[in-house]
Amino acid sequence: MKKLLLTSAVAVLSISTAQAKPEIYGKIFMSADYVNSDADVKTLLNANERAEALTDYNEKGVEINSHSSRLGIKGSEAITANTDVVYKLEYGTSVDGDDQSFKSRDTYLGVANKKLGEFRVGRNSSVLGYVNNVSLTEGYWDNLGDSKLKSENEVRALNMLDDSRQNNSIVWIAPKYKDLPLELALQYAADEKFEDSSNGFGASLMFDQGTGFTAGIAYSKDMDMDDDINLLNPTDPKKKNKVNYGGDVIRATASADLSKYIAAPLTMGVMYQQADYDFVGSKKEKGLVVSGEMGLTNFTKPASVYMQYNKTDNLNGFSDSNSDQIVLGGKYKFKKNVIAHAYVGKNSADYVAVGKVNKINGAGKEKFERYDVISSDINVFAVGGGLEYKF
Repeated sequence: MKKLLLTSAVAVLSISTAQAKPEIYGKIFMSADYVNSDADVKTLLNANERAEALTDYNEKGVEINSHSSRLGIKGSEAITANTDVVYKLEYGTSVDGDDQSFKSRDTYLGVANKKLGEFRVGRNSSVLGYVNNVSLTEGYWDNLGDSKLKSENEVRALNMLDDSRQNNSIVWIAPKYKDLPLELALQYAADEKFEDSSNGFGASLMFDQGTGFTAGIAYSKDMDMDDDINLLNPTDPKKKNKVNYGGDVIRATASADLSKYIAAPLTMGVMYQQADYDFVGSKKEKGLVVSGEMGLTNFTKPASVYMQYNKTDNLNGFSDSNSDQIVLGGKYKFKKNVIAHAYVGKNSADYVAVGKVNKINGAGKEKFERYDVISSDINVFAVGGGLEYKF
C-alpha cells in the first residue's frame, strides 16, 4: 500500500511539473513575391465645387515579405484537481525588417475548469475567427480583412472585413456537454475610452462531429474596428479623421471533406458574411468566400493544391465599392513544421471612400458628408512562393 501511495504521489508530482513548464513556440514565414499593381485614383475635393485631382499609380517588382511571423509563450498549470491556470503571450514581428517592433497578438491569462469551461482575459481574437474553417490562401494572399486603401502610394488587394483582436476582452469557451459535437464561445470587449463608449460582444457556435462536415455561425456587435486615417492625406498625422467601422457582423461557414464520402482527396468550403456598419448612409457589406483543396498523391511528401475565390459587395459599407479575387496555390510539407508555399492570384476592386466626418449636436453619433471622396479602379496581380518554419 505504501509503495502504491508513493507511486501515485510521484506520478501526480510529475504531471504538475510538466504542466508548469511553459512552451516557447513561433513561426517564420518568408516569401519572394512579384507584384504588379495599378490604380487610377480620383480625388474629389469638395463635392460642391467639383474640384478633382487625378493620380495614376503603377508599380511592379519583386518584394521580400514576412507573413504573420511570430514568437510566443503559452502553457497551463494545475491549481486544483479540476482547474488549471492557462496563459498565452504571443507577439508578431516582421522578419524582413520592414517593421522591427513586436506587436501584440493574443495575450491573455485565464482559468480552465472541467465543468465551467475556459475563461480568457486580455487581448483575444474575435470569435468570428472561431468559425473560419474556409480560408486557405497563404503568404501574399493571406489578405482577408485588408479592406481599406490607406494611401494612394500603397495600393493593395482589397477584401471583406475580417475578425480583429479585441483589447480588454473576456472569452468564455463552454465545456463539452454530453459529447455533443458543438463548441460555444462568448466574448465581451470593454470600451475604456469613457467618451461615446460602446462595449462590444460576440458569440460563435461550431458544429463538428468528426464525419468530415463542419458548420459554424458567429455574430459580433460593436467590436473594435476603428481606423485612425485621413483618406485624403494619410501620411499627415495632424490631419487624421476618426472613422468608426463598428457595427454588426454575422458570419456563416460550412466545409466538407469529400474523401469521407467519395474516392477523392478534396475538401470544399464556403463562407458568407454581412457587416452592417454604424455610420450614416452605409450599406451592408456582403462577402463571399468559396475554397477547395485537393491532396496530391504522387509526391513522396504530403502536398496539396487549392483554389479560393473572394467576392465583396459594398466594401466598407460604400455602395460603389466592390472587389473580386481569385487565387491558385499549393503546399508541400517537407515535415509537419517545414512547409513550402507557391501561389498566383489577381484582385480587382472598385474602391470608393469618404474622408470627412462631422459630429451631430454632440450626440456622439457620426455621419459622413460627401465632401472629400476617393474613387479608384485597382488591379493587383501577384505570384510568389516561400518557406514556412514552425517551432
